[in-house]
Amino acid sequence: MATRPDQPLSPHVQIWRWHATMASSILHRATGVANYIGAVLVSLWLVLLAAGPETYAIWEDLNAGPLGVLITLAFIGFTFSVVFHLLNGLRHLAWDAGLGFDAKGSNLRSILIIAGAVIITAAIWIVGGLV
Repeated sequence: MATRPDQPLSPHVQIWRWHATMASSILHRATGVANYIGAVLVSLWLVLLAAGPETYAIWEDLNAGPLGVLITLAFIGFTFSVVFHLLNGLRHLAWDAGLGFDAKGSNLRSILIIAGAVIITAAIWIVGGLV
């Protein structure tokens, strides 16, 4: 159904603005979904590993080719997803205890959680010698 040019689509579009807590909430939901997808990828890797050297050679061949870059990026993304979901989950536990509902502090913590997830993910991959 078409709207007139002078008629807004929704009243909140004109008064709502983007903020870190909203981004963190959306990212929390997205990483929850990504954790399921990453768990499937890790499960596939473990099944191939458990199936023996011949079967695991399939994984090594895939990882050695151009697809290997995508596989590595998927694992890095999965690591970020798990770390962010964990850190933001801890904030949700604090909220459940009635702590940290102030707007400025909540936005700051959202930024710190996102930055912390990036830093921890990089540390895991660099210190672990995985990249």
